Amino acid sequence: MTLNSLADSPIVAFTILLTVIFTVPPIFERLRLPGLVGLLVAGVVLGQNGLKLLNSESETINLLSDIGKIYLMFVAGLEIDLEQFRKTKNRSIGFGILTFLVPLIAGIAVGRLFNFSWNTSVLIGSLLASHTLLAYPIVSRLGVVTNEAVTVTIGATIFTDTGALLVLAICVGIHGGQFSALSLAILLGGLAIYSAVVLFGFDWAGKEFFRRSGDEQSNQFLFILLALFLASVGAQVIGIEKIVGAFLAGLAVNDVLGRSPVKEKIEFIGSVLFIPCFFVDMGLLIDIPAFIRTLSSVWLTVVIVLALIGSKFIAAFLAKLLYRYNTAELLTMWSLSLPQVAATLAAALVAYQTVNPAGERLINEGVLNSVIVLMLVTAILGPIITARFASSLQLSQTDFETDSLTTWWESNETQLLEEKQYPFTVVVPIYNPKTQRYLIEMAALLANHESGRIVPLAITRAHIHMDDPQLVIALDQSQQRLSLAREISQEFDVEVSPANRIDDDIALAISRTSREQNASLIVMGWSQTTGLRARLFGNVIDSVFWSSHCPVAVTRLLSSPKTIQRILVPVGDLTRQTIGALRFAQILADVNQAEVVLLHVCDRKSPPNRVERFVSQLSDIASKSQLQVNTNIQTIRGDDVARVVIREAQTFDLAVLRSVRYRTAGGLAVSEVTTQMIQELKCSIVLLGEPNS
Repeated sequence: MTLNSLADSPIVAFTILLTVIFTVPPIFERLRLPGLVGLLVAGVVLGQNGLKLLNSESETINLLSDIGKIYLMFVAGLEIDLEQFRKTKNRSIGFGILTFLVPLIAGIAVGRLFNFSWNTSVLIGSLLASHTLLAYPIVSRLGVVTNEAVTVTIGATIFTDTGALLVLAICVGIHGGQFSALSLAILLGGLAIYSAVVLFGFDWAGKEFFRRSGDEQSNQFLFILLALFLASVGAQVIGIEKIVGAFLAGLAVNDVLGRSPVKEKIEFIGSVLFIPCFFVDMGLLIDIPAFIRTLSSVWLTVVIVLALIGSKFIAAFLAKLLYRYNTAELLTMWSLSLPQVAATLAAALVAYQTVNPAGERLINEGVLNSVIVLMLVTAILGPIITARFASSLQLSQTDFETDSLTTWWESNETQLLEEKQYPFTVVVPIYNPKTQRYLIEMAALLANHESGRIVPLAITRAHIHMDDPQLVIALDQSQQRLSLAREISQEFDVEVSPANRIDDDIALAISRTSREQNASLIVMGWSQTTGLRARLFGNVIDSVFWSSHCPVAVTRLLSSPKTIQRILVPVGDLTRQTIGALRFAQILADVNQAEVVLLHVCDRKSPPNRVERFVSQLSDIASKSQLQVNTNIQTIRGDDVARVVIREAQTFDLAVLRSVRYRTAGGLAVSEVTTQMIQELKCSIVLLGEPNS
């Protein structure tokens, strides 16, 4: 079989794509380059200018790339943090207008400089106007997301992406020919009506469907996919590009999904399959020999890159003057708004594939290549600058006053009456008799310290017939586990209220029981469902984190909690979740007369005064506890947070971690520090999750 015939086989092409997606991004990430750069390079190598194993004209590549393109824009809409946008709405709109208009004008100037038509020049300007929050995981890791400059930049994304896509829709319509003021008015009117239908109609329909479907995640997943493709098809019906519909659909179902397990599954499918296929297809379109031969294209690329970098800086500088930000905030806003990935690449491909009746493309190959180079440069440059300057950002004192001192079970005065009626309650789901003792001990220690009670919970899978002999046997086994739990609890002189429940869904049974018992905390064992199966179908931990009304402590205990003498708490920021982990550790330490060490791994380039201020604030928070616990703070400079924590944890009995997930706005998952620590830590672990996380 020849190479050409191999490239024409859909199964072979799909197999090659899967191989590339599986192997190439990890290699490039080891080289400290974005994985999507590797996908583009793979496309160049495997395309018509390389090994000719993949053909961008084949139906398989076209289908997967088209799905990837709309999926990319859908996830871009889905990842926009509407809560952050609402907090600083006015300033986000202000910066959004600046960082949209200045690059738009710069792009138009570049287009006219290189003798492109006005329509093409405006389109080039719109390509520069959007931005992708590629460096969001960096500001999350540094704990500066609540800084106003960062929040404003995140909120501005909704304005820049929406504006860029609307300009794209108009430019594509004009390029189609027979354009007039009337046709523009019809296009804009249709777009406005369509946008309102999608944004409000899909939001209402989604909330109604999710309310009626309860916990049927498979149907909810299909509903969201259907919404995505309906919006894309609807956009084409009214004569606008389908990625506009996909982006609007992402915004529409944003509130519906929240941070639910369904959202994670939607993003997972896109980030591991369809979106990478889109980037590989972009690589297939790159003609490096032609690009090098055409000197004007090289100059066009240089000018476009410089125009983007300069115009984004000017926009950030104007925001600095307008809102009185400092230099670190200026540079962070600039670097966060630099990367041009999601909307830019998708819109560029659409413009390149748009051909008018005369056979002319909206943008030529030179502009497409320039945009790809722009993406590569900004995807690398933006995160580097963010990592350098975001570490210098300061959080206002109000952030700590409103966030840091709120703890899970420290009630304010208005809750004292309720607390008397409902004592501190720990729900403990039990299943495995081998690990049951340590779970009950942990719950009993916490409940005893807070003068509360524990609710051992045994869950039996439901059967169609309630008199099924297997159900009777399972109920007897549950009663035996509850009896053992009662015996263990008596050793700690704590009130016990066993509960036996029949339910179809383990996770919801835990969440519902904890709500019925007005639980203050859920303590549960480690789930064995991990990896691909867990990401596709979810596991009990994820579902309980999402559906519970109270905090959840997932434990992997290697020895009795009574023997714990040294507790390590990695601290990356001063959010409510971090303080919850600190308070949890202090309560457990108070029971055992143990030591708590707060480990802060700071960036090597962090200014000493910022590290000192962070340690001072952390020390104040630790000392505000009414417990007389030996709490020490240790700071270590290092680039690999997980590796430092794993090394330092070797002399500790327990590590208290937070459940944190990071994602880029393009839907591409990045490595989780928490996951690596869980896999490699040799001591006992408690993983704390907030309600609805």
